[in-house]
Amino acid sequence: MSHEHLDKSFETIAIHAGNTADPLTGAVVPPIYQVSTYKQDGVGGLRGGYEYSRSANPTRTALEENLAALEGGVRGLAFASGLAAEDCLLRTLLVPGDHVVIPNDAYGGTFRLFAKVVSRWGVEWSVADTSDPASVRAAVTDRTKAIWVETPSNPLLGITDIAAIAAVAKDAGAKLVVDNTFASPYLQQPLALGADVVVHSLTKYMGGHSDVVGGALVTNSAELGEELAYHQNAMGAVAGPFDSWLVLRGIKTLPVRMDRHSENAGKIAEMLTRHPKVSHVLYPGLPDHPGHEVAAKQMRAFGGMISFRVTGGEQEAVDLCARTKVFTLGESLGGVESLIEHPGRMTHASVAGSALEVPGDLVRLSVGIENVDDLLVDLQQALG
Repeated sequence: MSHEHLDKSFETIAIHAGNTADPLTGAVVPPIYQVSTYKQDGVGGLRGGYEYSRSANPTRTALEENLAALEGGVRGLAFASGLAAEDCLLRTLLVPGDHVVIPNDAYGGTFRLFAKVVSRWGVEWSVADTSDPASVRAAVTDRTKAIWVETPSNPLLGITDIAAIAAVAKDAGAKLVVDNTFASPYLQQPLALGADVVVHSLTKYMGGHSDVVGGALVTNSAELGEELAYHQNAMGAVAGPFDSWLVLRGIKTLPVRMDRHSENAGKIAEMLTRHPKVSHVLYPGLPDHPGHEVAAKQMRAFGGMISFRVTGGEQEAVDLCARTKVFTLGESLGGVESLIEHPGRMTHASVAGSALEVPGDLVRLSVGIENVDDLLVDLQQALG
């Protein structure tokens, strides 16, 4: 990747890294290279290094350079989805007989990948409370090759001290993988704190407009980056050129969007703490959150995700999700519009009966960038 922008501020990097003006026309936005193959300058003579768009595409290259710059890594790779990125990473790092430590709170699709797919390949896993380094250390075996972290976690908004777990991983000779989807690189940069690989669902805050599905890996190791790129090409679940272009466009406004997401979420979390029908609010920006001090240390702000539990139990949580008018009932997160969901029956149904099962009375909010007063009124009327 180019290091041209690495001495600039995040906001400048988000707009300029990978976004070189088109040399032919001067267009300030990279073109969508909607192409499968490329004319070669003689047998083996690749023009610009491009031969086939599964292997490389100029629009995807622009995105990958941008991702690497935003996370402070040396190599970024863009995939067709977040789970495609995770699958590539696991098959690059692991072989049958290896072991992974996974968090006790994680995206249901990630758990399903470990429990139902990777385990059939002979890879073992153990669950640990990643907010407690001692718990992670106790879960490590002599076959542990990776420690997997989400912070903030999905959907319970747990916080992991990345630097502390990086030390555990280093002692174990394992790679530390951090899913940075909830924070985005604007709020948190795990590689600078000792992580080896960062995972993103680009579908969420990076794209930011609920109009694209994508995933990413970023690493600060050139050697690991080459291994990941080999598997990316060999397995083929790459981001298409139009999807790459959409994510690049979304990233340009990531800083201003994340500021608004965080500001709105903070006000909503405070309101929820005072509501008599809410028993518990899970938001790292609240001073009484158990991970508040760690989050304040390693994050720029606290993000736009909130979960809360209602006093009326599971059915009340389900009914609440149906009563909002501005918050849209739907899966996913990180878009400009606010979403509400019931994790136990929606995004996290796959963890039912496992150590990662979520409470039935839990509601998850993805707080958008609408006027916060409208969002507050909507939640208050839905809560009753």
